[in-house]
Amino acid sequence: MVSVKDISNANNLSQQRRRCWLYNVEQMPYKIAWEWQRSLVAERINNPDVDDALILLEHPPVYTLGQGASLDFINFDLNQTKWEVHRIERGGEVTYHCPGQLVGYPILNLRYYQQDLHWYLRQLEEVLILVLSVYGLEGYRIAGMTGVWVEDRKVAAIGIKVSKWITMHGFALNICPDLSGFEQIIPCGIVDKAVGSLEQLIPGIDFNQVRQQVAVAFAEVFNVELVRTN
Repeated sequence: MVSVKDISNANNLSQQRRRCWLYNVEQMPYKIAWEWQRSLVAERINNPDVDDALILLEHPPVYTLGQGASLDFINFDLNQTKWEVHRIERGGEVTYHCPGQLVGYPILNLRYYQQDLHWYLRQLEEVLILVLSVYGLEGYRIAGMTGVWVEDRKVAAIGIKVSKWITMHGFALNICPDLSGFEQIIPCGIVDKAVGSLEQLIPGIDFNQVRQQVAVAFAEVFNVELVRTN
């Protein structure tokens, strides 16, 4: 027989929120952030009880290719380029990072959420859709693709890697970047959709305010307690 106390304890457990350390970082070279992520993932693989983490930052101009990305989507010679390029372990095709784009790297143990990668991708999209709604913008998904669109323009890209249910890599939201860097590639391998930014829709949008809204939406969607580190 289940007692009132048992029900109460079960409800308390279901309502408990994971603690997630929030690292708000200024511009950081891609390779340094990449190594940082790897170290955070390794720490959590060795000790699954360690709190989750969310890194929010910007990168200097850099191109990244997913582990299976096709070079057909790059419009420059990798052997004669001035661009910084990295092939990394996430899924997806080629993308571009630069200042004015907010990049988010959640380091989550999905055993505490849902052990379902499709669920996780949809949750990341939901975070960004919630942020857009704050500004009166209707973000939406496209079936069979990953990311978030507004008015036929892709404003957010997502690419992840999961090791022993610990996540790394994440999302990139175009707030006020110089979009010309995307002209050197076919972003995410999508030939019939343009890349856009929030600034195109809301001139003068405040980057740091959007960063704060992303943190709020992330805490809401994943039901975590964000602990700021700075």
